[in-house]
Amino acid sequence: MSTAKKIVLAVAAVVIIALLVVAGLTNPDGVYGTAWSLFPPIIAIGLALITKEVYSSLIIGIISGALLHANFSPTGTVDAVIGDGLISAVSSNAGIFIFLVELGVIVALVNKTGAARAFGRWAETHIKTKAGAILATFALGVLIFIDDYFNCLTVGSVMAPVTDSKKISRTKLAYIIDATAAPICMIAPISSWAAAVSSNVTPEVAGDMTGLELFVNAIPFNFYSLLTLVFVVALAIMGYDYGKMSEFEIKAQNGDLGILVKNEEPVDEGKSRASVWDLLIPIIVLIVVSILALMYVGGFFDAESEYYMNFVDAFGNTDATVGLPWGGFISLIVIIVYMMLRRHVNFQSAMDSLPQGFIAMVPAILILTFANALKNTTNLLGSDDFVKAIMANAGVLASFLPAIIFLVACFISFSTGTSWGTFGILIPIVLSVFEAGDPLLFIGISACLAGAVCGDHCSPISDTTIMASAGAQCKHVDHVSTQLPYAITVAAISFVMFVIAGFVKSAWICLPIGVVLTVGTLFVIKLLTKKKAVK
Repeated sequence: MSTAKKIVLAVAAVVIIALLVVAGLTNPDGVYGTAWSLFPPIIAIGLALITKEVYSSLIIGIISGALLHANFSPTGTVDAVIGDGLISAVSSNAGIFIFLVELGVIVALVNKTGAARAFGRWAETHIKTKAGAILATFALGVLIFIDDYFNCLTVGSVMAPVTDSKKISRTKLAYIIDATAAPICMIAPISSWAAAVSSNVTPEVAGDMTGLELFVNAIPFNFYSLLTLVFVVALAIMGYDYGKMSEFEIKAQNGDLGILVKNEEPVDEGKSRASVWDLLIPIIVLIVVSILALMYVGGFFDAESEYYMNFVDAFGNTDATVGLPWGGFISLIVIIVYMMLRRHVNFQSAMDSLPQGFIAMVPAILILTFANALKNTTNLLGSDDFVKAIMANAGVLASFLPAIIFLVACFISFSTGTSWGTFGILIPIVLSVFEAGDPLLFIGISACLAGAVCGDHCSPISDTTIMASAGAQCKHVDHVSTQLPYAITVAAISFVMFVIAGFVKSAWICLPIGVVLTVGTLFVIKLLTKKKAVK
C-alpha cells in the first residue's frame, strides 16, 4: 500500500471514530432507524473510491456499523462483526460461493484444452471489428436472461478470448457484462429477478393482481434497464468511449488489457486438438443443466406432488442459491467426463483444476463476503425503517412520485449494494401509495425496480458488480470507476423519462422519446469529447 493511501486511511479512521462518537453522544436512545443507519455503507463506498482498496474499506464499514449497533460495547461489536456480519454473510451465500468455484473449475478445465484459444481464432475470422465483438458479447448477455450471477460469469468466460483478440479492455468487458446482467433479468418474466419481485407482492396490498402480472405490466416503463441496453448498442456502433473508460481502452490498444488473473496453462498450439465445440459444448451443458436444476428446485418435476408447479410458477418458486450450485455440480461432472473422453485431460489434470478454479474465484468470494457482512450490519441499524419513514412522509404531487421513487431506490441500492433488498423495501410502500388500476401504479413499480438496478450498477459493494469484475477478471475498483459515468448518464435520462411518464402515462410515447434522448446524448458527448481532445 502506498504512503498516500496509508495517510488517507489513517485520516479516515480518525474522522470515522469522531463521527461515531458524535452519533453515540447525540443519540442516547440509539441510532436505529435514523440517518446514521446509512453511515457504514457510505463510509465504505467513499473509502473504496478514494483509496482504491476494497477490502479495507469494506472492513471499516462493517466495524463502523457494528460499533453503532453495539453502542461501542467491545464484546457486542465483535459479536456483531463475526456473528451477525461475517458468519451470516457466508451462510446465506454458501450456494453462490459453491457455484462460483464450480464455474472457476470449468473455466480452468476449458483453458487446459486450448479451447479458448480455438474460439479466439474462430472469432478472428468471423468477428472482424471491435464493434462486432462488443455486439456479440451483448447478444450473449441478452440470451442468458435466467439469472444475473450466471450471466456475469458465463459471458465473461466465453467472450474474453473474443474481446481480447480485438483489444477491448477487460474493464470494458466488465461493463458490457454488467449492463446485460441485471437489466436483462429485470425485464425478463422468466428469471430469478422476476421471482424475487413477485415474492414481494402480497394479496393484502395487490388485491387480485399476481406478482408476475404486476412485473410484466411494469416492464415497458422500466426505463433504466431498457435504455441501458440501447446505450450499449449505440455506444458500440458509434465506436467511442468517454470518462475513465477511454483511458483503459487506450491502454488496451497498446497491449495492456488489464487482466487481473491469468488462469491459463501454457498450451502447445501444435499438439492442441481443441476445437470451438470444446468451448461451446461445456457452456451449452452448463446452461441447459442449470435451467433444469432451477426448474427442479422450483417444483416443476414434482408432477404427482400437491406442490407441483407449472413452468412459470416454478421460476417464481425457485431458489437460485440452490438451483445454480445443483446445475454447476452436475455440469462439472459431465464436462470432466467429456474432456477425458476427448483426451484433452487425464483424471489427475482434471483434479488439479479444482484448486485452480477456487483460487481464481477467491477475490470475488472475499468481496462478496465482506459486502454482505456490511449489508447485514446496516440492516441491524434499521436502514429499511428509516427509508420507509421518509417515503411515508413524502408530500409531493402524485405525478412526480415515480421520479422521486426512482431517486430513492437509486440511493438505497447504492448505499446497501442490494437491488433485491431495495425493491423488497419499496414495493410494499409503492403498492400502498397508488390505487389498483391506476396507471401510475405500474410506473411507480417500474421506477422502484429501475432505481434498484441503477444503484446496484453504481455501487462498489453490489454483488452483481462484483460478479461482473470476476467474470471479466479485472480489478473491481477499475470496473466501478469506469462504469459510473455510463450508469449516471443513463440514470439522468431515466429520471427525465419518469418525470414525463408521470404525466403522459403511455409507454408507447415515452419509450421512443427515451431512445431518442439516449442516442442524442451520446452524439452530444461524442462531439464534446472531440472538441476537448482538439484543445
